[in-house]
Amino acid sequence: MKKFDFKNLFIYDLANNHQGDVNHGCEIINQIGKITREKGVRAALKFQFRHLETFIHPDFQNRDDLHYIKRFNSTKLSQNDFLTLLNKVKENKLLTMCTPFDETSVDNIVNLNIDLIKVASASSDDKPLLKKIAKAGRPVVISTAGLRLEQIDWVVSYFETEGLQFALMHCVSIYPTPDEKLNLNQISLLKERYPHIPIGFSTHEDQNNYLPVQIAYAKGAELFERHVGIETSKIKLNKYSSTPMQIQGWLQAFHSAETICGSLNRAPATSEELETLNSLKRGVYVNKILAKNTILNEDDVFFAMPYQENQLPCGLWQHGIKTDKEYKSNDPLSSSVFKSINPSKDEQIYQIMLQCKSILSKARIFFNQDASIEISHHYGLERFREFGAVIITCINREYAKKYVIQLARQKHPYHYHKKKEETFQLLYGDLEIEKNGNALLLKLGDTCLIKQNDWHKFHTLKGAIIEEISTTHFKNDSYYEDPMIAKLNVEDRKTNVDSWVSYFCEYHAI
Repeated sequence: MKKFDFKNLFIYDLANNHQGDVNHGCEIINQIGKITREKGVRAALKFQFRHLETFIHPDFQNRDDLHYIKRFNSTKLSQNDFLTLLNKVKENKLLTMCTPFDETSVDNIVNLNIDLIKVASASSDDKPLLKKIAKAGRPVVISTAGLRLEQIDWVVSYFETEGLQFALMHCVSIYPTPDEKLNLNQISLLKERYPHIPIGFSTHEDQNNYLPVQIAYAKGAELFERHVGIETSKIKLNKYSSTPMQIQGWLQAFHSAETICGSLNRAPATSEELETLNSLKRGVYVNKILAKNTILNEDDVFFAMPYQENQLPCGLWQHGIKTDKEYKSNDPLSSSVFKSINPSKDEQIYQIMLQCKSILSKARIFFNQDASIEISHHYGLERFREFGAVIITCINREYAKKYVIQLARQKHPYHYHKKKEETFQLLYGDLEIEKNGNALLLKLGDTCLIKQNDWHKFHTLKGAIIEEISTTHFKNDSYYEDPMIAKLNVEDRKTNVDSWVSYFCEYHAI
C-alpha cells in the first residue's frame, strides 16, 4: 500500500450542512474548493454515511421527537445524490473522505472508491464498526473525544496490528467548544504517547476564533478539521460550522502560524542576526608585545568588546594557539591563528560524546552510571563520522547488554565473533544490517540474530540506537575483513571512556 501523507491535511466536514439539498452541497464544495486552491493547501471534503434502515432501530424509525433521528431522516440523500457530490469534490481537486456510522456504510465507501475514512468520536470505541473499517484498507483518521487513554491505546494497538495507516485527532465534542474546554495540551500528550502516529486537531470552537489552529500547529498538530457550510435566506449555519470566508481566515491563520513557528530543524543563523550578536560579543586581545609563533595561554590575552572583523572571538579561544605575526599590546588577535591548532584527542572525543548524548536524549534512552563506554574508530578518530560507533556496555556477565550508537551516515565494517552470539534490536532511527552477504533493513523494534562466525556489518542514514543482547563479551573477539583494521591492536581502534559524567567534568575543567 502506498504510504499516505497526513501532514498538513485539511478536512472539511460537510456533515448535514447540505440540508439534504444536492445543489446546495455542490455550491459549498465549489466555494470551499476555490479557496483551498487559492491558499495552496491539500484538503479533503468529508461526508457522513448512515444506512438509516439498519442504523436506526425499527421501533424508532419515525420518531420526530428524537432530534438526531429527525435530522437524519430529513437530510437523507440517495446513492446518485452522493455520486453527484463526489464528482463535484473531484472536479475541485479535493480528496474524498467519509465518516461511516455502520457496517453497510463502510461497504458503500469501498464501492464508491472514497479515498479516506474518518472515525467519529462517537464511534471510536465501536469495535464491530472499527473491525469493518480495518477491512476496507483505506487510510483512516480517528477522533478521540471522550475516550480514556486506555481506550485510545486499544484503538492504536488494533489499527497497528491490522497494518493500517491512520492518524489520531484531538477533539472535544461540545458544540461549540468554549476556550476553557479546548484543552490543546492533549495534542502534546498524544504526540508523546504515540510518537510515530500523526496527531491532528478536529475543531468545534467559535468559527471566528483562529487562535486555536495556530496553537494546535505550534503544539505539533499535523492535520486539521472544521465543519463547513453556506448560509442562505432559508438555511442558517450552526455556531461550529465555517462559511467559505471563515475557512479563508482559518487557512490564513494556519499559514501565519507556519511562518511564526519556522522550521523544525536548526537552520544557520541569518546574517542579520549574526550582525546583531557580533556587535555584543567580546573578542580576544593580546595584553603584551608578542613575537610571531608564540604559543599563547590566558596570561597573554584578555577578553573585551567590541569584537572586530577578522578577530578571534572568545568562543574559539583555547590554550596552545600560536601567533601568526608580531603583536603589540592591546592588538586584536587575528582569527587566522585558530588554524594553527589541530583538535586534540580530548576535543575529538568530547565532540563525539556530545553528539551521542544528543541522540540518546532525543530518543529518551538512559543507562546506568557505572556503564562502560568505548568509542570504536576503525580508521582513527579523524574518520569516526564515516566509520565507527559508540558502544555502551551496561552489563557483562554470562549475558551482556549494550547500546550501540551510530551517528548519521556512519558505517561499521564487516567482522565476526568466534565466542559471542548477539541479537540486535533497533530502538531508534534506521539501520541496515548485512549478514553473510544478505541485506536486512530493520524497522523500529525489529531484531537480528548474529550467531558465532556470522560475518556482519551495518550502517545508518539518519542515526541509530541499537540494543545488543549477547552472551559474554570478550576482548579481542572481533575479527575484521579489512586487513588494515585486523592488524591493529584493540587499543588502536577503540578509546575507552570510563564514566560519561566524569569525562564531561574533567573536560570542562581543562
